[in-house]
Amino acid sequence: QVQLVESGGGSVQAGGSLTLSCVGSGFRSYSYCIAWFRQAPGKERERVAGTWSGGGRPFYADSVKGRFTISEDIEKGTLTLHMNSLKPEDTATYYCAAATGTSDYPCADSPDSEYNNWGRGTQVTVST
Repeated sequence: QVQLVESGGGSVQAGGSLTLSCVGSGFRSYSYCIAWFRQAPGKERERVAGTWSGGGRPFYADSVKGRFTISEDIEKGTLTLHMNSLKPEDTATYYCAAATGTSDYPCADSPDSEYNNWGRGTQVTVST
């Protein structure tokens, strides 16, 4: 059973930085998509950034390009989200999720419904 545990959330002023970590375990293979999502109250869930477990070019939502980067350590099962130049609109609960089933799509194009393993989330609050 895959387990994903997020950490690193907190409160920061606009312009500041935070780093979120996701530690995964229980994967049966080294081939899966893993990503960070976020959801703010009253807003739709957004896929922020992700990558394929085997490496390759990560993908980012337009809203975070140039400000957020991800790094992965497949041996440790970690996915780290480095968030810089934070804005109040980045305030949300951030979730780590993995898509471990088969897919017809590359990770950047896979539908959200294929993410079948989720962490409990960590709160990020950015104040003005």
